[in-house]
Amino acid sequence: MATTGRAALFFGPGKPMELVDLPVPDPEAGAIVVRVARANVCGSDLHIWRGDGMLAAMARDDGRIIGHEMTGVVHALGPGVSTDWAGRRLAEGDRIAYQYFAPCGRCRSCLRGLSAACAHSFKVLRGRPTEFPYFRGAFADYFYLTPQMAVFKVPDHVTDTMVAGANCALAQVVHGLERVEASLGDDVVLQGAGGLGIYATAVAKQRGARVIVIDGLDERLALARAMGADNVIDFRRLATADERVAHVRELTGGWGADVVCDLVGRASVIPEGLAMLGLGGRYLEIGTFFPGTPVEVDPGLLVSRNIRVEAVASYDAASLQQAVAFLDRNAGRLPLEQVVTDYSLDDINRAIEDQDSGQVTRASIVMT
Repeated sequence: MATTGRAALFFGPGKPMELVDLPVPDPEAGAIVVRVARANVCGSDLHIWRGDGMLAAMARDDGRIIGHEMTGVVHALGPGVSTDWAGRRLAEGDRIAYQYFAPCGRCRSCLRGLSAACAHSFKVLRGRPTEFPYFRGAFADYFYLTPQMAVFKVPDHVTDTMVAGANCALAQVVHGLERVEASLGDDVVLQGAGGLGIYATAVAKQRGARVIVIDGLDERLALARAMGADNVIDFRRLATADERVAHVRELTGGWGADVVCDLVGRASVIPEGLAMLGLGGRYLEIGTFFPGTPVEVDPGLLVSRNIRVEAVASYDAASLQQAVAFLDRNAGRLPLEQVVTDYSLDDINRAIEDQDSGQVTRASIVMT
């Protein structure tokens, strides 16, 4: 087995990431060492790379491994690990999908069944790259799974390209749309058709909703339609918020949407999305995950329309299992392989720049 692996270290906004070699750890009891096969550039990685809001504080002089949306194969199983979380037998070389964060299972949130709100989940991503277990992010050859991280085997006909987004974008929209109870007959508006928005289109459609997607890139709008969007709104043609709100009301028979989701990651879209909701509507906030970009919201609008706001920062183990099952059901039926554009780990900086500029919907790092 290999004794070292590559990792791309992030040193701060505006600075190129650098490849270094780190020792491959031996797994502790209950842990798994993953050999990463593919890692996507998530929108949150772009926010970190740009230093948006308070994220500039994540910079470290000794670097950190960022990235989290990934899939891989079992490199080594720690003592006591023989199955995945669904009870399927695991062995070295098996393809897996897994959480990149670790709910503690003991805090007040976890004990109330709200593991997605665990205050300790992301501690596993911290630490120096020179300290065990070294590999704490996706942009690397390996990743270390602690016993708290849910893991599921991937069906043979679900490709790495399809499943790499399951442990972030797909699982998160599965969890979020369940939270806002998107259901049969609902009008659902998705603000943004990046990775989150494209997956949300397919999931909302299969939940029985009529789906309206807003974006300004031809490739993304076409992909949204292929994923099942009933209508798309090109913000290059409807250039003002008032125009877009009016068009949503027209498409929904004058009532407004039942559900609107921020999947963009720009707080400025929130007031517009709230204005698109009808009476009793639900607003789902996923995209703007970082503090430091406040917007003005009229509370009277929320009260007078009985609007409910839900915010989702991660997801639970069941949502990841459902995400893998969604891919299993839809392999060959939806253009799930068109979501990403391939790059090598050597080209990590170009991949991030291309996605940030909108040249690609989802850059994906293929490990070799």
